[in-house]
Amino acid sequence: MRSRSPVRGWRWRQNPLRRRSDVVEAWTVLVIAVLLFVAAPLTGVAAGLRAHGHARDQARTQRAERHQVRAVVLGRTDERLPMVRGDREHPYRAEVRWSEPGGGTRTAPARVPAGTRTADVVTVWFDGRGRNVAPPPDDAAVWQHAVTIGVCAAAGAAAVVLLGHAVQRRIALGHRLGEWEREWARTGPRWTQPRT
Repeated sequence: MRSRSPVRGWRWRQNPLRRRSDVVEAWTVLVIAVLLFVAAPLTGVAAGLRAHGHARDQARTQRAERHQVRAVVLGRTDERLPMVRGDREHPYRAEVRWSEPGGGTRTAPARVPAGTRTADVVTVWFDGRGRNVAPPPDDAAVWQHAVTIGVCAAAGAAAVVLLGHAVQRRIALGHRLGEWEREWARTGPRWTQPRT
């Protein structure tokens, strides 16, 4: 048995079997392909670049507002602290002491890494008001944020395009079934009447 190969581009050619819905479907598939393979990736790139610029500016601002100090751990509480965005490596709070650039010493509670013992030297970050804060994001974190936003934006755009295509196909199917019903109403009586 010989299999038939599909005729490429049959929806574009002039032939008596081509319906208007075939032409609409062919154009729709072309538009969907362009949207999926061009517009969705461009949306992701644009969103990623915008997110990178925003995250880079925010990291620069945080670097200007925050300063790190090398502090000695005086004592530690063993209770686990809630996670702070950007600071998964410092789950415990401890009392730390450090020397100020002007000569005095300060003591304050700060987040310290797991496994830190009394008298260990740790790096901690503080803001301008002396509150312990997470370190500012580095370049890798900024790029990770930008890539994540870009991928999510591209996936969201692709999902919207595919959802729109599914809705269009459902509407087209309804129109196609209506066309077939009308055509059958015209030709059906000739096929179903008994021959004499």
